Amino acid sequence: MKKIEAIIRPFKLDDVKEALLEEGIHGMTMTEVRGYGRQKGHKETYRGSEYQIEFVPKIKIEVVVDDSIAEKAIEAILRTAKTGQVGDGKIFISDISEVIRIRTEESGPSAL
Repeated sequence: MKKIEAIIRPFKLDDVKEALLEEGIHGMTMTEVRGYGRQKGHKETYRGSEYQIEFVPKIKIEVVVDDSIAEKAIEAILRTAKTGQVGDGKIFISDISEVIRIRTEESGPSAL
């Protein structure tokens, strides 16, 4: 099993969610996060005063999938989250050794 963590632009969340649903991925966790990378924040103006936003708002999506559909999930995220501009985000992929559904105590891929 693989854990896929994707940091994306907030307005891309619905597109990514729909793409993952089309690939048969029905469970995800979403967190509102802030960070910076090469984008290094941006300047905004409020009531005539300019100020620096160092930590840019992003969305972090986490899904755990069976190895057999991991590549499809990654491709779906890439296809829908990409704008071609600095700040599109990143995808992190990790191996998951075990998963257990608390309600039924199922384990392994059937617990997903």
